[in-house]
Amino acid sequence: MSMINYASREINCKLVYYGPGLGGKTTNLEHVYNKVAPASRGKMISLATETERTLFFDFLPVDLGTIRGFKVKFHLYTVPGQVYYNASRKLILKGVDGVVFVADSQIERMDANIEAMQNLYENMTQHGYDVTKIPFAIQYNKRDLPNAAPIPELQTALNPGWPVTDPSKQRVTPDPYHDSEYLVRQEDGQWVERAPYFEAVALTGEGVFDTLKAISKNVVKTLG
Repeated sequence: MSMINYASREINCKLVYYGPGLGGKTTNLEHVYNKVAPASRGKMISLATETERTLFFDFLPVDLGTIRGFKVKFHLYTVPGQVYYNASRKLILKGVDGVVFVADSQIERMDANIEAMQNLYENMTQHGYDVTKIPFAIQYNKRDLPNAAPIPELQTALNPGWPVTDPSKQRVTPDPYHDSEYLVRQEDGQWVERAPYFEAVALTGEGVFDTLKAISKNVVKTLG
């Protein structure tokens, strides 16, 4: 849930980067942090475990404008990738406004991706959130590696879609990020919606801001 700071005239929104261990969540945040103007960002906080780090920082985008006179500030978080730290994952999801699932494209990491996605759904449900109703995007990272799984294979495993029960949303909706693809369409007589997805190489920054801009815009839409 976004928080309004009347003193600073800011709406604070929380974005959480979720996914398997070593999939690229931390690399995403580090790239964003290094590219954002220092005057627009807060300090990056790092909580280290033996195998992973949880990062978070806030920043004020300059290109999103204002909502009823309020600026929108985003607080970006990563979760630990290891299932061992599930209590921390769950805690970080509390009050979330948008989620980016960072999948590791390597074929041998498919099971870890599926496990992390199932874990996300479970933790969201325990908080009373519906991942199909909040801003949600999937980033397929490490697309530069020779053992990267084909996008259709990743989509089938991680983004098969969910039924659209709201009649007002039962209409063909093109995917604005991919030509000839759809976010909502009929399949076997049933309306199905998929999360928007992005291809990335977080180490070089490719796809990082495309993902962030898309999830940010969708969060802002929910504030209007």
